[in-house]
Amino acid sequence: MITCYLNYIIDANKIKEFEHYAKLWIPLVNKFGGTHHGYFLPSEGKNNVALALFTFPSLASYEKYRNESFEDKDCIAAFKYAEETNCIISYERSFFRPVFE
Repeated sequence: MITCYLNYIIDANKIKEFEHYAKLWIPLVNKFGGTHHGYFLPSEGKNNVALALFTFPSLASYEKYRNESFEDKDCIAAFKYAEETNCIISYERSFFRPVFE
């Protein structure tokens, strides 16, 4: 199991647009076999940082999702929405393995 952690720098004036973007991706990750754990939007503290967490059974299944997402019409629409609204300034992606016990 692998968990992807996305750390976004967003436009603080476009939080509503970023929230819409987030709501587009949650079912898409699930559609491709992942489990989305949600997006986390600014509340207190920094007003331009948002996070997302989702899990795939393996790094290989994540990579399959990434490759297929570039061909999926709904994913392409979500990418385009972020580009058109400029709600995302930058992001970095890290991977973690969970420890339960």
